[in-house]
Amino acid sequence: MTDLADPGHPSTRGGVSPDVRAKAWRRPAAALLAYAGVRALGLAVLALWSAVRGADAHTLLTARWDSLWYTRIAEGWYGYQVRLPDGGVHSDLAFFPLLPGLERGLAEASPLSAAGAGLLVSWIASLTAAWALYLIGERLHGRRAGICLAVLWAALPVGVVQSMAYSESLFTALAAWALWSVLTVRWVWAGTLAALAGLTRPVGAAVVAAVWIAALLTLRRERRGPDRRMAAGLLLAPLGWFGYFVWVGVRTGSVTGYLDVQGQWGNGFDGGRAFAVFIWQNLTGTVVGGIGLLAGVALVIWLYVLAVRQRQPPALLVYAGIVVTLALCAKGYFGSKPRLLLPAFPLLVPPAAWLARRRTAHAAVLLGTLAAGSAVYGAWWLNGSGPP
Repeated sequence: MTDLADPGHPSTRGGVSPDVRAKAWRRPAAALLAYAGVRALGLAVLALWSAVRGADAHTLLTARWDSLWYTRIAEGWYGYQVRLPDGGVHSDLAFFPLLPGLERGLAEASPLSAAGAGLLVSWIASLTAAWALYLIGERLHGRRAGICLAVLWAALPVGVVQSMAYSESLFTALAAWALWSVLTVRWVWAGTLAALAGLTRPVGAAVVAAVWIAALLTLRRERRGPDRRMAAGLLLAPLGWFGYFVWVGVRTGSVTGYLDVQGQWGNGFDGGRAFAVFIWQNLTGTVVGGIGLLAGVALVIWLYVLAVRQRQPPALLVYAGIVVTLALCAKGYFGSKPRLLLPAFPLLVPPAAWLARRRTAHAAVLLGTLAAGSAVYGAWWLNGSGPP
């Protein structure tokens, strides 16, 4: 829980002494240093692994898969598409505009290329996300839990995506700070950050839903109507996500324009049917692969159940629930599901709280082992199939 030294505590908004403010800035330092250390280890292993293979680590981080699409948008804005041999079309309208917009602005204002700008944005955003994760973990379970939460997120098996010119880090940063704003009753900030998250990825809808439901539950509990700041936040929240859908609809001349674009990419929501078929095919084929997939899905569901039993704030539960549902119940390339689950950080709060109760040495060994495993797996994965 927060105290009067917490800059997010409602009772401190009127004014905070310089000493308290300085202490508040220092609080997340350990978490940010630990997070940066884990990601630096991952990048070092990636560089060594790539050098042995004769590959370029910088290219792997900035110029493959979705990174190329973001760079193209940054350099020429929207309008690029690829026509496939079977007659299908892959359009850049599938990619939301905030990341390429930041890439374009930074590239024009600095010597960086659009790809290099995307990498810098991702690195800064990942640290910003780790900061918000620390604050959320600290608020719920204390300082040690906050540090563990930031490190666990860094040490996920696909944590290398956080260091790529992808939108996951930017989205997670915006989502986490929006949720932090909800927890600290800052509705205008929550709505503004939710709108920006909605300009970053389709799953920005999860942030919008979390802000709205948290506000409605607050109004129901307090038996009142929304004040001006809450009303402003609620109105702002869906503007980014909804605005991009409308813009694509106008550009394509169809109300369902964005869904049509995603359909051309083979993406869409089918309630998990295609993923279930994929798991079944693995169970009846390689078997080991199918069992691994089932174990992964079971772990995600188990962590969400733990989050519910832990009585996390409704905003976190709504957000994580929608992110998980969209990731597991969408069709498309199934190898991307671990990446799609990367923003679901509330799932890591239960293990972070558990680690916080362990002895420091034991927790350090466990987190260090996870960090090393993440570094090796990330280097192998990025030099192989990688995160499409």
